[in-house]
Amino acid sequence: MCRLLREDSTRRFLGPASPAPAAQYERLSRNAGSWALHGYGTFAVRPHGSDEVVASCGVFHSWRGYGEGLDDVPEAGWIVREDWTGKGVAREAMDAALAWFDATHGARRIACMIEQGNAPSERLAAALGFARYGEHRLEDGAVLTLLERGR
Repeated sequence: MCRLLREDSTRRFLGPASPAPAAQYERLSRNAGSWALHGYGTFAVRPHGSDEVVASCGVFHSWRGYGEGLDDVPEAGWIVREDWTGKGVAREAMDAALAWFDATHGARRIACMIEQGNAPSERLAAALGFARYGEHRLEDGAVLTLLERGR
């Protein structure tokens, strides 16, 4: 995980995400908690035959304090290391993760949020069937587009 989030360019749309090992351990622990409490979470994505993690993708449960419609439903998310962007990694992983989630937990509403200006993630969300339902302004002024799938 530390290698995945080491580059500023990979973290530029992740808010205050830190590359520090302690922060990455926190992220890993939150994901483990999602798996333990809800039965779903993100997957470490590796190229075939490699132990190198190039992305983290999946459906997880988080509590961000953004209110009903995001805090109370599963959330989809993807992070791809910059040197692996544009290769279809997130699309392939998210197609598989969403299919698994629907088969395992039943098709239901899943939300995601994308910081405005993150065009690649906006295109991916649309391709995955997510549609805009609102927005949220962060304390630093950044605006997040809130999207949903399967309402």
